[in-house]
Amino acid sequence: MLALRTRYREGKNALLTQFINARPIPQAATRLLRGLATHVDQTLASLWSHAHLPRGSALVAVGGYGRGELFPYSDVDVLILVPQSMDECADDAATKAALEGFIAACWDIGLEIGSSVRSVQECVDEAGRDVTIQTAMLEARFLCGSRARFTEFEAAAATTMDPRDFFQAKSLEMRQRHVKYEDTPYSLEPNCKESPGGLRDLQVVLWVSRAAGLGRNWRELSASGLLTPFEARSLERNEGLLKLIRARLHMVAGRREDRLIFDLQTAVAESFGYRHSMAQRASEVLMRRYYWAAKAVCQLNQILMMNIEERILGSGQAPMRPLTEEFLDRDGLLEVASDDIYQRDRHAILRTFVVYGQTIGMRGLSARTLRALYNARGLMDADFRADPENHRLFMAILALPQGQTRVFRLMNETSVLGRYLWVFRRIVGQMQHDLFHVYTVDQHILMVLRNVRRFFIPEHAHEYPFCSQLAANWDKPWMLYIAALFHDVAKGRGGDHSHLGGQEVRRFCRVHGIGKEDAQLIEFLVLEHLTMSRIAQKEDLSDADVIETFAAKVGNERTLTALYLLTVADIRGTSPKVWNAWKGKLLEDLYRATLRALGGAKPQLDAEIENRKQEARHTLALYSLLPGTETALWETLDLSYFARHDAGDIAWHARALYRHIDSPTPIVRGRLSGVGEGLQILVYAPDRPDLFARICGYLDSAGFNILDAKIHTTRRNYALDTFQITTPPGGPHYRDLIALVENQLTIALEATGPLPQPSRGRLSRRVKSFPLTPRVSLRPDERAQRWLLTVSTSDRSGLLYAIARVLEKHHINLQLAKVTTLGERVEDTFLINGPGLSQERLQVAIESELLDAIAS
Repeated sequence: MLALRTRYREGKNALLTQFINARPIPQAATRLLRGLATHVDQTLASLWSHAHLPRGSALVAVGGYGRGELFPYSDVDVLILVPQSMDECADDAATKAALEGFIAACWDIGLEIGSSVRSVQECVDEAGRDVTIQTAMLEARFLCGSRARFTEFEAAAATTMDPRDFFQAKSLEMRQRHVKYEDTPYSLEPNCKESPGGLRDLQVVLWVSRAAGLGRNWRELSASGLLTPFEARSLERNEGLLKLIRARLHMVAGRREDRLIFDLQTAVAESFGYRHSMAQRASEVLMRRYYWAAKAVCQLNQILMMNIEERILGSGQAPMRPLTEEFLDRDGLLEVASDDIYQRDRHAILRTFVVYGQTIGMRGLSARTLRALYNARGLMDADFRADPENHRLFMAILALPQGQTRVFRLMNETSVLGRYLWVFRRIVGQMQHDLFHVYTVDQHILMVLRNVRRFFIPEHAHEYPFCSQLAANWDKPWMLYIAALFHDVAKGRGGDHSHLGGQEVRRFCRVHGIGKEDAQLIEFLVLEHLTMSRIAQKEDLSDADVIETFAAKVGNERTLTALYLLTVADIRGTSPKVWNAWKGKLLEDLYRATLRALGGAKPQLDAEIENRKQEARHTLALYSLLPGTETALWETLDLSYFARHDAGDIAWHARALYRHIDSPTPIVRGRLSGVGEGLQILVYAPDRPDLFARICGYLDSAGFNILDAKIHTTRRNYALDTFQITTPPGGPHYRDLIALVENQLTIALEATGPLPQPSRGRLSRRVKSFPLTPRVSLRPDERAQRWLLTVSTSDRSGLLYAIARVLEKHHINLQLAKVTTLGERVEDTFLINGPGLSQERLQVAIESELLDAIAS
């Protein structure tokens, strides 16, 4: 046994070493998988010969091992066929001991074995109840023992197979698996075996075709007419790459690991010989190669499954309704009239999507159409892209009255979009390691296009009421669609992607004959697609100069509206976690303030403040408070307070504090946020240097996220601070938290003594794998009266508290805090002042200490 164990381990190590040292090509993975399977075959045969199992028993390889392939750390799945049932084996002491001894011996020499023991009849019975068992029987391979028993097993397996039922079961299983893995091959951490476009999708095709007697491998499927030779070569090439990636992933992880998680992507990429460059990380090169392979597998899987369905279920006999001379409606699927349609007329490629978008009730493209498009990819060359008729057809797709989201997604899935817009092809499968985008660039762009499209659909008006209201008066939706398609199209090149994208869209507009005025607006939207978000989330919207400067940039209401709609669609298309109602309110406030400025309404602060006071008095009256109740508090407040708070907040503060103007102890009040989820917290307390830090310390320790902070000091030297906070999803309802926060925060603010040390907090795997370089910027505002502090770093708990401690140490007064969380990246902006800030030495000290405080 010792000699066998040594021989097995040395043999396996030799194969793995040979693989690691070989060039990273698919053939190396094929040799490894087959070599490992053969090596295990020989080892198991030696163990079987000493096992003394009952006469008539057989050892059968199943699963991936049954296909004659074994990945470095995959389980060795075997079936032990025995003459009698399991119950009889359990009653037979000798047989039971022999079985236990064989399985134990496998583990002893280092085989991670997954075993089952059944009679042939038990296999048949189990297969009738479990499609997984039926699948295992389908690809079983004889190893050693009784050949007659295995022949009996194969015959029994054939009699239990119903190709129709098996196809339907495996199709349902595949759909459920796709849903589990987000129904996209573009997950940022894909499972190269189970995700859509992974190895399992290829195995499903072979299982169902084998069950139907159509072929056991790609060459046999090609011979049976299900595959063209070109498609067979494409499948073999992409399957080889996926196997290579999975094998190297196992080697890098040192365990069975099929997920390309962030922690391992760089190491796997480097094992391929990829290295970081100024433009791209090594992991981005690897992942783009993976995504392209997975996308091709998805396309071919769909074509083959539809073709097999037609063969097995007869769905190809469905009646067809002519739509045009070139296209038919086959039960809701768009079918080409002839297989060579695109070879005869290349314009028909884009006409496919025009007809698809124009025809109500289309569910997708038929297998025949998908195959024709797949095989027509070589036709979409530079001449195709320069053809004026294709320009006209592409503009017709953009101008469709409905269905742009489905059409453009389908164009991307079939590779038509990237081959017509060559600039788009460069970002297909391009990862984004900015800690807040959770989609590849192409998927993000299509998500933004979807969001813009929804603004124009009445059924979605409840999602974005204000956006839908603005969109209803917009006459050329296609302009916004073009801006959405190009806004991030230059990502990954290095340099300013907005500027480069502006150049690309200017070229597109010129080639496609778009009028000068419309083209200038589209280019402006691409160039400035980040501007409105930056101003809303980082600057003081109560500052008239901020509004005037932004109004001068946009120039008119039409441009402002277009930029607002694109900005909302863009933020909502980055990640489900990035958008919240508070960001929506900031953007809408900026839009309305800029619209007033564009209308010629000069900011009249005194009149605006008086209007807010009157509205606040009206609100107080609704709570049965006597006239003049607010006077004592308002007399302690200056104009900046009323400029930064709306009437609702002003009324709430007066109602909460009119009895506590001179309170020696902190007053903390909470209420449900009027903007989406969350709480508003009011803190009124005698001012002291460490007050903001203590508030942040409590909120961080209690697990709250601070979205916004408005800091004000009254004429009586009281702090009147308002915080907008949320909790992570899944916590208690906010209404239940109000009393808790009011009580615990009051206790925290009454504490004395030094501030506790901030915790460093846990970093997510994504932040650890793709760390963001911390940045701190400190500069005076345009009037040199206050200073703007900007902090950008990876998100973690305790971060805001760490920043507040540094500000407190240097006696910095905080007037406004805007806390922007973008996925796992934060960009916080603070409006500050304080003695000595004009001294360069203090500026350097603050920036250095902040960098230390926020470092991961």
